[in-house]
Amino acid sequence: MVVYIARLSIVNTQPSRRAFLSLLPTACGLAADKGVLLPSEAVRYSDPATELPVLRLTDPSHTSFLPAYFGRPISRRANFLLYSNDRSGEFQAYRMDLKTGESRQLTSVKRLETASLTLMPDEKSCCYVADGVVSQVNFSNSRVREICRISDGFEAGNGFSISEDGVYAFLAERKPGKSRLRLVNFAKGATTTIVEGDDEITDPEPRPRRAGVLYRLGGRELHVVNYDGAQNQKLRTQAGGLGPAFWSSDGRTVEYLGLPDDRKRLNSIREYTADANEDRLLAPTSQYVHFGRNADSSVFVGSGGSKASPYLLLLVRAVKRELTLCEHKASDPRMVAPIFSPNSQKVFFHTDRHGKPAIYSMGVDRLVEETE
Repeated sequence: MVVYIARLSIVNTQPSRRAFLSLLPTACGLAADKGVLLPSEAVRYSDPATELPVLRLTDPSHTSFLPAYFGRPISRRANFLLYSNDRSGEFQAYRMDLKTGESRQLTSVKRLETASLTLMPDEKSCCYVADGVVSQVNFSNSRVREICRISDGFEAGNGFSISEDGVYAFLAERKPGKSRLRLVNFAKGATTTIVEGDDEITDPEPRPRRAGVLYRLGGRELHVVNYDGAQNQKLRTQAGGLGPAFWSSDGRTVEYLGLPDDRKRLNSIREYTADANEDRLLAPTSQYVHFGRNADSSVFVGSGGSKASPYLLLLVRAVKRELTLCEHKASDPRMVAPIFSPNSQKVFFHTDRHGKPAIYSMGVDRLVEETE
């Protein structure tokens, strides 16, 4: 372990006076104000298994998380990302400049739902859920707009997302014995219930180009429902558990990770065509427990669940071959939750291999074609 750490090269080890002063609230154990600019914490090292360069973006002495895997945390040109961090003593939202590594604090709130952070389509602001309120913060002036409040008696569930045109948001709410999915009109702040029931509703993901939304029910079923609650369709996916699920860019298919109950069978990436009600195998995996896909779904990135081979891997759809990127060595491989940047040139993931969960990235521009 000592030998490995000695190989790390720290970036920006001489922070400016302004950066030093910005750290004082954190050092004193006080919640820092929004707008504070923090210096880069980036550390670059060569992966012990592949010798490929890996960039650790956040300091593992505190906890950092990317938003939900189905969200919109990275700008289209991959020049900044959204994340949450507890360096101030409580989780707050931050915007990291991926060229300089500097982070600007966006919120000063209580009970931030760390998975809820997501960019608006114009990338000039972002939204989040905190202390029962859905809010939007403008990047240029830090102004916060309250969109709506969670209904009395309910609390935020596991899931928040925004339609591709930015007109609607989708919010999971829950209370003991009941769960529901709410449609939020951004312009008016009005909310309506799309679907509700006894089983927990999570992970709402708007359907591209159509007025529908994908959601998870009870952890083992995928459903698609219209914005008005009509045509609530259960997807006939492979029997067993379900990993992450994504809409294709054209909204015609859902790509998901199938987790068979029989441990002797391989976890696989599968594709469900909603309109035809058909399910098919895309590729077997070396026991992925989480995965992401690039913009055109030609390449997948997976987190291997094997303790003997704790790797992050690329899988090329056309030839169904895997390439090892690096070791993740996460205490729970599901936390790795790898995602591509929108242009398919970088991969981002979590691991706690060096301490607390931190955010890491790798360039894959030599391996994966750029997408628009």
